[in-house]
Amino acid sequence: MIVYRCEDTLESVFTAIYQAYEEKRNHDDTFLSLNDDPYFFAQDIAVRADETKTRKVMGTLRQRFGEEDSQRLCMALAAEDAEKAQAVYRTVVQGLRGRLRPGHLFDNLADRHVHRAFALARGVGTEAGHQKQFLRFQELDNGILYSRIGPKNDVMVFLMPHFADRLPIENFVIYDEKRNLFGIHPARKPWYLLRGEEADRPSGLRYSDTEILYQELFRQFCHTITIEDRRNRKLQTGMLPLRFREYMVEFN
Repeated sequence: MIVYRCEDTLESVFTAIYQAYEEKRNHDDTFLSLNDDPYFFAQDIAVRADETKTRKVMGTLRQRFGEEDSQRLCMALAAEDAEKAQAVYRTVVQGLRGRLRPGHLFDNLADRHVHRAFALARGVGTEAGHQKQFLRFQELDNGILYSRIGPKNDVMVFLMPHFADRLPIENFVIYDEKRNLFGIHPARKPWYLLRGEEADRPSGLRYSDTEILYQELFRQFCHTITIEDRRNRKLQTGMLPLRFREYMVEFN
């Protein structure tokens, strides 16, 4: 039995998949692990992320499975799940064995690994969609648009292209406080990600006078349009989960 010990990154998992094929492993006895849990009578191999190998795997996935299914595999690896690496690995193995046409990688949902990868990708896609709707930017006193989020899954890489396309002339920052991860977009330039240290967590942010004014106006507007006799807490919670409200101006 072979166990590839990966970091919790797409690059590390794709590098492990590349190595498993390059070293001609028996895929039925090969595991990708994101933790240090012991496997008895197994050979551990530490995986070091390699950009070249990652790009080759991405190219193969796009060519064999199509853009949509390869994107789903990437989404599955953005989920907070201890077994996602193995699920994605075995899904890729099943797809390459079956010589599937593009767009059919996830047809065999009876396979538990394929089903797990599909469910994880769907959960990440749903959360990314929610964040696009509920994310709130606030203007700092230096003119930068700033937003703080705390998603269950690591969806930053799916949010940044969306907002960069809609706010191309703005300097903005999206901060994932759960992972201490910054998505940074300089005006009219490509966006990039920056993972901070514990000491880099933002504090003492000062909002512009205009931002403070509009926040108050927006809160008053939301309270004014409320019809007390038609309050439905259960329905409201279903439409807007409580975990998002901490980061929304109108609920502060």
